[in-house]
Amino acid sequence: MDFELSLRTKEYQERILAFMEQHIYPNESVFHEQVADGDRWGGVPIIEELKEKARQEGLWNLWLPEKHSYEGHGAGLSILEYAPLCEIMGRSHIAPEVFNCSAPDTGNMETLMLFGTEEQKKDWALPLLEGRIRSAVAMTEPAVASSDPTNLQTTILREGDDYVINGRKWWISGVGDSRCKLLLVMGKSNPDGERHKQHAVIIVPMDAPGVTVVRPLSIFGYDDAPHGHCEVLLENVCVPASNMLLGEGRGFEIVQGRLGPGRIHHCMRTIGQAERSLELACRRARERVAFGKPLAEQGVVKQQIADSRMEIDQARLLTLYAAWRMDTVGSKEARKEIGMIKVVAPQMACRVIDRAMQIHGGGGVSDDYYMAWAYAWARTLRLADGPDEVHTDQVARLELRQYN
Repeated sequence: MDFELSLRTKEYQERILAFMEQHIYPNESVFHEQVADGDRWGGVPIIEELKEKARQEGLWNLWLPEKHSYEGHGAGLSILEYAPLCEIMGRSHIAPEVFNCSAPDTGNMETLMLFGTEEQKKDWALPLLEGRIRSAVAMTEPAVASSDPTNLQTTILREGDDYVINGRKWWISGVGDSRCKLLLVMGKSNPDGERHKQHAVIIVPMDAPGVTVVRPLSIFGYDDAPHGHCEVLLENVCVPASNMLLGEGRGFEIVQGRLGPGRIHHCMRTIGQAERSLELACRRARERVAFGKPLAEQGVVKQQIADSRMEIDQARLLTLYAAWRMDTVGSKEARKEIGMIKVVAPQMACRVIDRAMQIHGGGGVSDDYYMAWAYAWARTLRLADGPDEVHTDQVARLELRQYN
């Protein structure tokens, strides 16, 4: 692997860093004020304003690889080229959406580009690429251990020219936003089929009769409005058969195709959060005095800072390696590396952010600083897209397979 960044990545890095300094960081507080003062689950004016600026500066849909370019969208970057840019965006919770590079929209767009019909792409992928709507993916269920997707009980059953969907989903990120118009729902289309050929993924418009957002769920007290992580009830939801992706029984094929790049994005954003937390910790350690000398001169604090630097760099290199593997051999062959980063990156971030909170004292666990929200996000990522244990098990199985 060549660790030298491409010229395109370096150029985009400079432009994104400048945009972050000029537009993103100064407006984080504006975002929170507008969410608190307006419709908490509606659009946020500052986000729409910044999205237009990013679009005008050509910093739009940078995540979209050349092979999935559609209607002129996408910068044609490889996964490896995009990864360092994703890290920069991850430093702020408002940045990914501003660049139209936020989850779950990128994963849903990629799913539609990979598996959708031309009509599905025009109806749903194009509005997402243009930033006119938002989307969600409905997979996890409260009644079963969804870390094993074969447990899912939601049904997607054919009735004439339609499919009827029934089930209860939760932790559906993004569905709280009034701009969310699209659900990708995974459920059983062939309940009596082979274990991994029972499920399907179908497009469900949010305004379809029978779709009910039951409640927003909080993460360590954060409801993440207007994005939200909600419980959703699907009661006799009827959609045309043309909304099916690929076909009945092909849900696992779709989900596996969707998750690979998305996990790289999640991990790089998390590394960006850890990097920002370490920077804040170092500044705090320089400025704060305890027991007659700056925290930066205390041995225990230096140890915390050194450990954080080493762990961030290790996680970054492993994630870039996984991205390179995906570019060169594909997601299927790189699934061991993808599983490794999905465990390593959020665990690393939890440790680094925790140290930064400790160095900030009581302020570290308040909303006066960045770390409390970042920790909540990093800890949640150890469950999102599959818990640590599932990925660890897969890594072990793939490693042991060499010795059969």
